[in-house]
Amino acid sequence: MCQVGEEDRYRYQQDGPASASKKCVKCKDASAALVIRAGDAYCRSCFNESFVHKFRAMLGKTRVIFPGEKVLLAVSGGPASCSMLRQVQEGVSQNAHKKLRFLPGIVYIDEGGVVGLSKEMRQKTAFELQELFTTTGFPFYILPLEQVLELPTSVVMPVQQQSEPVTGAYKAAVDHFLLHGRKNDVSPEEQENILPCDVNESQTCALQQLIGSAKTLTAREDLLNTLRHHLLVHTARSKGYSKLMLGDSCTRLAVKLLISISLGRGAQLAQDVGFSDSRYGDVISVRPMRDYSAKEIAFYSHMFNVPYVSVPSLHTKTQDKASIQRLTESFVTKLQTDFPSTVSTIYRTGEKLQTAGRSSSAAADGSRCLLCLCSLDTVTDVASALQATLISEQLSHTKIQGPESELSTAEEYCSIKGEGTCRGTGGGVVCCSSAKEVDTPDLRELMCYSCQLTIKDMSSIHHLPHYILSEAQRRHSRSLMREEIREFLLDADEDD
Repeated sequence: MCQVGEEDRYRYQQDGPASASKKCVKCKDASAALVIRAGDAYCRSCFNESFVHKFRAMLGKTRVIFPGEKVLLAVSGGPASCSMLRQVQEGVSQNAHKKLRFLPGIVYIDEGGVVGLSKEMRQKTAFELQELFTTTGFPFYILPLEQVLELPTSVVMPVQQQSEPVTGAYKAAVDHFLLHGRKNDVSPEEQENILPCDVNESQTCALQQLIGSAKTLTAREDLLNTLRHHLLVHTARSKGYSKLMLGDSCTRLAVKLLISISLGRGAQLAQDVGFSDSRYGDVISVRPMRDYSAKEIAFYSHMFNVPYVSVPSLHTKTQDKASIQRLTESFVTKLQTDFPSTVSTIYRTGEKLQTAGRSSSAAADGSRCLLCLCSLDTVTDVASALQATLISEQLSHTKIQGPESELSTAEEYCSIKGEGTCRGTGGGVVCCSSAKEVDTPDLRELMCYSCQLTIKDMSSIHHLPHYILSEAQRRHSRSLMREEIREFLLDADEDD
């Protein structure tokens, strides 16, 4: 996959950086200002045209976003999402060629409480982004991640999949938009800014306990990514946006593909790295920056003065082996330095991935993961690799049962929870937190294999947001009810 012949290596070394003697490969006239790939030297003007054309061609050929739709741009403050914001801002302007016809909005999720930033630092970052968003003229929402603790249960409940558009629906939508024009339903009153100083300190502590309950950095980053996406989908749904635009670049998607395989998300790759993701039904996520490499975005941001804000994350200043995500990112970027086709090869492989069987958006209530809402991949045959892994795990954790072993297990649980001590009575064990354990259903049965690994790394599931635990309890109750009335139910394929 990543092999390069000796002649290719020699050619890459001979090309070197762009110089005044090189000409642009597109216009053949102006001097080259940058080299994106070996032999692809562009001048400033041609590079700008190529960058803009690639973005609008991606939206045009997919035809996922219809004219007049409200699209929410998820901006993290980095170069990729800010470059996406610049493309949308220029695309909807009056003098734009082949202008974009949707109604954009902006959302920024402040994760400073997770990484331990002070209120002053979080407020400074929010003000910088607020100035940046105000210049666009789009409605924007600056929300702290603490709001994820108060989300409704509907975030993790399956939503009826929208019907497939009929042939010619896109052209009819374009004609209708050109005839009636743009709806003027975007007003500055839609802006919602909740600054860090307005966040309750108890909510920040609860969020830190939730993320800190994960024992490994790998589980923390995976849990944080899930919670962030829940808040993005809820914001888009509550504000009336039918599309959610993400700023994932080609390099980022290549890294994410390998991360997903390493975390056991092979069955969900089509949704995780594809252009569109319809797992939530009414809110579809799109990735229009997936054809841009990190190098292209860096050149564009530098040459055309795209403002962005550096925001620290969980893996900032960590070692390469701190987590699977960090190690994979370091591996791909270092390999890309010596073998320039690494990222493109991984990315093109991800483009060909498709989900076999039912899509996650068409799955029933009980066959979707409680966290990521993808179709469950744990419903397999008895003689499968997953069942072999589960049996091996069960056998490796089997211990000789006895009063001492039971007592040590209960004491270990309470020491993790920090809620009290356990006492043995009559040869048995009475845990001070046993009442809570009885009320909480087994979450692993409601999750895909990858999310099971994340929950397994958590010291206690009681730190999870209430909307997740409530939905788990609802599904568990419905499952018990279905078992009770199973003998009275008719099979779906039974004749009337």
